[in-house]
Amino acid sequence: MNNIAVRCSDITKSFGRTPAIQSVGLEVEQGKFLALLGPSGCGKTTLLRLIAGFEVPDSGTIEVGGRMVNSPAVFVPPEKRRVGIVFQDYALFPHLNVSRNIAFGLPKNVDRKSRVEEMLSLVGLKGLEHRMPHELSGGEQQRVALARALAPSPALLLLDEPFSNLDADLRIRIRAEVKDILTCAGATVVFVTHDQQEALFMGDLVGVMNAGRMEQIDTPQAIFQKPATPFVARFIGTADFLTGTVQGNVIVTEAGNLPAHQRLPNGETVSVMLRPNLVKIRPDPNGDGVVMERVFQGSHYLYRIALPSGATVRSLQDCDCSYPLNTRVAIETNLDHNVVYFRENRMAECPASDE
Repeated sequence: MNNIAVRCSDITKSFGRTPAIQSVGLEVEQGKFLALLGPSGCGKTTLLRLIAGFEVPDSGTIEVGGRMVNSPAVFVPPEKRRVGIVFQDYALFPHLNVSRNIAFGLPKNVDRKSRVEEMLSLVGLKGLEHRMPHELSGGEQQRVALARALAPSPALLLLDEPFSNLDADLRIRIRAEVKDILTCAGATVVFVTHDQQEALFMGDLVGVMNAGRMEQIDTPQAIFQKPATPFVARFIGTADFLTGTVQGNVIVTEAGNLPAHQRLPNGETVSVMLRPNLVKIRPDPNGDGVVMERVFQGSHYLYRIALPSGATVRSLQDCDCSYPLNTRVAIETNLDHNVVYFRENRMAECPASDE
């Protein structure tokens, strides 16, 4: 049985001479969440609109619920794709109350009253069915929009920056509530966000886009720990890069020697990724690093350390490790992890030493 809820194959889309989507492919299994993440203008919302049917791809195919909805010979209009959508501004009808908003898209052969009651219970809005949209909080309006999108039992739910209109504290609470609601509904979700933490929290898969291309699709853990490109490494979390040279079974860098594949050619130059939590510093008058910046982050300090070559690395330290600016420090790297390095701008993985 095909359990792929949505499949895009080699999708391209240009607006005039400007490429918006370039050879993008993805698959999302039923009941899973895919977060599309990337900077403004990278193509993530355009991809969402292509899946919804609001735009037509120049080439490639799109399947929703095992049904071809876009190909050179097929175009299924948006209203017939079994796709639910929640827009950034929720797009509630201001002249309809909560119940009528939820019931709006239901077909005539459905028991509307029963389905609306079911949706009200799912999103926790029982007792508010007669309220008008302007009488609701931002979080309540969002839950109405979710209920309306879920009411017709779509094969796929699309969310476009669903939490961007909420303040920071409310956004954290609401996204947890929304994930619970969608999980209980068994929904398959593709949602667009520019918030890295939101993507890592919500997504079973995260797709990182840049300049119309899909740089990487993988689990949140793999995206963070094994980024496919330097762009992904920088966009997900904080990352610094040091140039290293392969010497035998190690990569020699200014931050110390790191384990390398033995199959790498001796003398090859690579770029090594270092996350701040994996870089430790200690005061040492003979150390190679100098503290150039110290930023207080509550439970930690984030230090920027200058190296003899002029390169810098960042180090995350507990607050009980407070070093003044211009302190000379020795740098140590945590080798109890997989060292990630890049050759020709693509990732390769070095297993950590067993010693």
